[in-house]
Amino acid sequence: MLFPKKVKYRKWQTSRENPKSIGVATRGLTVAFGSHGVKATTAGRLTANQIEASRRVISRTLGKTGKVWIRVFPDMPYTKKPAEVKMGKGKGDIEGYCVPVKPGRMIFEVDGVTDEIALEALRKAGKKLPIKTRIVSRIGN
Repeated sequence: MLFPKKVKYRKWQTSRENPKSIGVATRGLTVAFGSHGVKATTAGRLTANQIEASRRVISRTLGKTGKVWIRVFPDMPYTKKPAEVKMGKGKGDIEGYCVPVKPGRMIFEVDGVTDEIALEALRKAGKKLPIKTRIVSRIGN
């Protein structure tokens, strides 16, 4: 699983997302490394577990010849209080790390396989994510 080696602040404040003012991504918009990619069409947060599940299904489908690029990195900690604990008594412990994703952000890219295999792998990977995605290719984004 992906997580940062060290962080400056252990716990972050929760960012507030208004669906009308989220905006779109300004970086990581195009297929830069591979031939096909998965692009986010809605905003949301991807946890390290979700990214790892998608990466596994991509690498399993591609086989030994394909190459995968992960274009997002989970560096934002999220916390959770234990079950059946009363309110108050401070912020909960760190549960894991996530990455906020805006619409238009490229999440995965693949190369080194045929178009059919690449599209199938990316379709399966998109189903593992909690946001709506779209498969794009280098030709005719």
